[in-house]
Amino acid sequence: MVVVAINEFKNKYMSNRLIGSLPKVGIRPVIDGRERGVRESLEDQTMHLARAAARLIEEKLRFPSGEKVECVISETTIGGVADAARCADQFERERVGVSLTVTSSWCYGTEVMDSDPLIPKAIWGFNGSERPGAVYLAAALAGYTQKGFPVFGIYGRDVQDSDDMSIPEDVEEKILRFVRSALAVAYMKGKSYLSIGYTSMGIAGSMVNPDFFQDYLGMRTEFVESVEFIRRIENGIYDHKEFDRAYDWVKEYCREGFEINPGPYSREEKDEQWKMVIKMTLIAKDLMHGNPILKGMGFGEESKGRNALVGGFQGQRQWTDHFPDGDFMEAILNSSFDWNGIRQAYVFATENDSLNGASMLFGHLLTYTAQMFSDVRTYWSPAAVKRVTGKSLTGLASNGIIHLINSGSTTLDATAQQRDKEGHPAMKPYWEINDEEVKRCLDSTQWCPSNLGYMRGGGFSSQFRTAGQMPVTMSRINLAKGLGPILQVAEGWTVEIPDTIHEILDKRTDPIWPTTWFVPRVTGEGKFKDVYSVMANWGANHGAISYGHIGADLITLASMLRIPVCMHNVDEDLIFRPSAWNNFGSDPEGADYRACLTYGPIYK
Repeated sequence: MVVVAINEFKNKYMSNRLIGSLPKVGIRPVIDGRERGVRESLEDQTMHLARAAARLIEEKLRFPSGEKVECVISETTIGGVADAARCADQFERERVGVSLTVTSSWCYGTEVMDSDPLIPKAIWGFNGSERPGAVYLAAALAGYTQKGFPVFGIYGRDVQDSDDMSIPEDVEEKILRFVRSALAVAYMKGKSYLSIGYTSMGIAGSMVNPDFFQDYLGMRTEFVESVEFIRRIENGIYDHKEFDRAYDWVKEYCREGFEINPGPYSREEKDEQWKMVIKMTLIAKDLMHGNPILKGMGFGEESKGRNALVGGFQGQRQWTDHFPDGDFMEAILNSSFDWNGIRQAYVFATENDSLNGASMLFGHLLTYTAQMFSDVRTYWSPAAVKRVTGKSLTGLASNGIIHLINSGSTTLDATAQQRDKEGHPAMKPYWEINDEEVKRCLDSTQWCPSNLGYMRGGGFSSQFRTAGQMPVTMSRINLAKGLGPILQVAEGWTVEIPDTIHEILDKRTDPIWPTTWFVPRVTGEGKFKDVYSVMANWGANHGAISYGHIGADLITLASMLRIPVCMHNVDEDLIFRPSAWNNFGSDPEGADYRACLTYGPIYK
C-alpha cells in the first residue's frame, strides 16, 4: 500500500496539527502548613503521592494526536496562601489546563485552594488512618461548593498504610476518568468549529449555534461559504502533488460498487467526479488547519486555515443538486488513514449537523479513535423482521435492532476490520493501527455512484457493513429552548445478522450506504425498557457512535461542561460527577439538571 511505514510515520506525524500548545495536568500536593514538626513530617509522603499520580497519568493517557500527556508538579508542597499563589503562577506559565490536588493530611482548606474558575478540578484525599486526609477532603469540597467551584472528590474505598504509595484500582479509575474528561475541556478551548455552508434540509442541528460553542465549549465558530470549494478548484489552490498521489491511491484502493441509477454517468464523467471529490477533500483539510504548501504557491491567506478542531459541510441540497456530494470527503476525513498513510482522524459532520459533530468530538477526545456519524434510521422489531424475511433474529439481536446508516460521515474504521489484543473487531487509536488493518478496511468498502434521486450532482457513497460484536456508545447533544444543551447516551453493541436477513432489510432503505446494526443495552425500565424505547426516545435524526463503552466518561465530561444528561444506561456505580451535585437532591438525574442550571456554562 501507499502508506508510510509505521515507525517512520510515528516520528513524522505524531504531533498536534492545531495552533496552540497542548494543555498540561497540574498536580498540587497540599499539606498541613504548621512548621517545626508537622509539615516536615508530611513532605516526603505528599510529594510521593503527587509523583505517583503524575506517573499514572503520563503512562495511561494521550492526546488524540498521539502525543503523551505531560504533568507539572508544584515546585513545593502547598501549605498556605503564598504557596498556592506561587503554584498558580507556575501553572499559568506552564499552560496547565487541569488541576489535581493530592494530600494525605489535614490542610487549611480555603488557604490552599485552587481558585481559577476556568480549570476543571479534582482532589484526591488519601485514605489513611494516621492523618486526616479524608477530613481535609470533606472540608475542601465543602469550601469549593460554598464558593461556587464544582470539584470532583476522589477517596479510596479501603484504608491504606501511611507508607503505601500505590494507587488503588478505584482511585486510579476516578483519576483517569477525571483527567481524561478535563483534558477534553482544556483541549477544546480556543479552537474552532468550521461550518462550510450553513443549514442542510431544515435540520435543526445544522443551524449552527455560535453561543453553544462559545459558552459551553470555549470554541469559536467559523463560517465559510461552499463556493470556496469552487474558487480554490478553479484557481488551483490546493497541493497538486498530493492530488496526484491521492488520485493514484483512489484508483488502486477505492473500488467502485454497484450502480442503482437508471441513467448512469459515463466513465469519463465518473473520472471527473472522482477528481472533484478528491480536490474537495484536500481543500476541506486546508480550510480546517491550513497548509504551508499553499504559501509557497503564493496563497498566504489560504495557507493559514481556521484552526478547526471539528467541521461540517452543508452539502444538501444547494451543493448536491449541482455538484458531486461530499460523501467521499467526509468518510475519508473521518477515517484514520488516507493516501498519506495512517494518521489521526478528523471530526467532520455531514449535513453540517454541528450538534452531532460536537458529540463526535467528545467521543474522539475521550477515546482517540475515529467516530461514526449515522442516521438513527429504523427500529426493526423481531415480529417485523419475521414478517418481512420469514426468519428470526437471534443472539444479541433477538429483541430487535436499530439500523444506523448514512451516506456521508461514517468513517471507514467502522468496517470494524481492525483488531484488539484479543483479536476482536475494534476501532483503534491511529498509532495502534497497522497497514494490514487499513487494507482490510479498504477491501471491505466499495464506493457506489450516489443516488441521483438524492444527490443530483453525482458523487460516490461508501458501502459496507459493520462487523460485530463490537462495544460502542451512541451519543447526541440536543438544544432545548429555555434549558440549553442536553446529552443522550446509549451503550450497546454492533451486531451481525445473517446475510439472508440483512440483504432484505438493507434493500428496503438505501443499499448503497454503509450499515451498522446496533443493539443498545436495555434495563427493562424507562427510556431503556427495550430496544424500541431507545429508538422512540432518541432526540434527533443523527447519532455519534464511539468505539467502547464510554458512557461514564461522557457523563463526567458533560458535568464539567454543565450539560445535563437526559438519557443514559450507565451503571450508577460508574457515574462520577462533582461533589457539589450531592447538594441538589437525592435523585441523581434531577440533581444533574439543577446543578447545571445553577452553575451555568463555564465561559458565559
